[in-house]
Amino acid sequence: MADKYKAILQTELQNNDLPQSAKMVLDYLDKLKNFPLIIAITGESGSGKSTLVNALRGIRNRTEGAAPTGVVETTVEPTEYVHPEMPNIRIWDLPGVGTTNFTADKYLEYVGFEKYDFFIIVSSDRFRENDAKLAKEIQRMNKKFYFVRSKIDHNVRDEKEENPNFNEEDLLKLIRDNCTKELQDLGFESPKVFLVSCFKLHLYKFEDLCKTLMEELPEHQRDVLLLALPNISLDVIKRKKETLGSKIMWLSAASAAGAAVPVPGLSAGVDLSIIVSCVIQCAISLGLTPGLLQKLSDVTGVSLEDLKAELKSPLAGVKITSALVLQVLTRSAAYILATTVEEGARLVPVIGTVVAMSLSCATTYKALKYILNTLAEDTQRVFIKALGLNSPV
Repeated sequence: MADKYKAILQTELQNNDLPQSAKMVLDYLDKLKNFPLIIAITGESGSGKSTLVNALRGIRNRTEGAAPTGVVETTVEPTEYVHPEMPNIRIWDLPGVGTTNFTADKYLEYVGFEKYDFFIIVSSDRFRENDAKLAKEIQRMNKKFYFVRSKIDHNVRDEKEENPNFNEEDLLKLIRDNCTKELQDLGFESPKVFLVSCFKLHLYKFEDLCKTLMEELPEHQRDVLLLALPNISLDVIKRKKETLGSKIMWLSAASAAGAAVPVPGLSAGVDLSIIVSCVIQCAISLGLTPGLLQKLSDVTGVSLEDLKAELKSPLAGVKITSALVLQVLTRSAAYILATTVEEGARLVPVIGTVVAMSLSCATTYKALKYILNTLAEDTQRVFIKALGLNSPV
């Protein structure tokens, strides 16, 4: 998709259709932001699949909008849950194939397998014949699937009660090896099994699952998933920053094209609109909106006040408005000077337009890079505080 839009953009710039170029760039970025991703999660009754649905959406069990959980099977039919911040991401909680009267092929027909981009098959103890049959049927239909062994925190806790001196890595290897052997016995030559605690995604091997998805999903689905993931590690935060940063050149190009239109004040208005939209997306993806900080506080038990104390950027932890962004930008003497010179350059025939475009592009680029850098730094500090990583324990 990116190459197609680059080619169109080049053609429109060559034809000097600059307003259309700006519109095309913004249209492309809007398509990226709203690119759909549909995830299916299935598994045996009580395996923790509904808890995983909630964890991926960044909310706790038994809170408003959460998938119902319990000691008995609570998912009796396919149920869709929309990501609370990114409605283009939809996670389906499916009944376990062992809890229905369908064979694996009929089960996939029943749940409408065509609409899902990939499947996560969850087990809390061992993978069974039903799981294997389902995986093979998914594979036959050319869809991706991933085995997740859940409730690893329960296994670690139980082992610690039995033997306080146990080696956690040895236990994890034993569980992974057992799951791998089970699946090999069921006909999978080299199965990948990811060990996960749905209550503590930053622990164990959930990040390995994410890395595998980043490698195997198409580019746009990969970016959508990455920006929607909870902040489970500093590496994920770094990847989010890089992905958001890759959009800045496109936004700067839209800014430059908008600056070519000979209407006083129009460029500044376009630039502000571009910057505000980008700041909102960054705050959502990095988990720095008021609502997402509150959810992080709920999940981790760290007070909202303590999390907010780690924020340095005036654009973090607050509602983003045009007035607030403009207020932040106008604190910069360089920004004021650049926008003033840009408006003045527009009065110079021919060459003035080129100068105005260059200044608009550079000013927008520098402003967005600075904002993204400061928000990412805040995210890292909040993450460290939330998980107690700066604690001696």
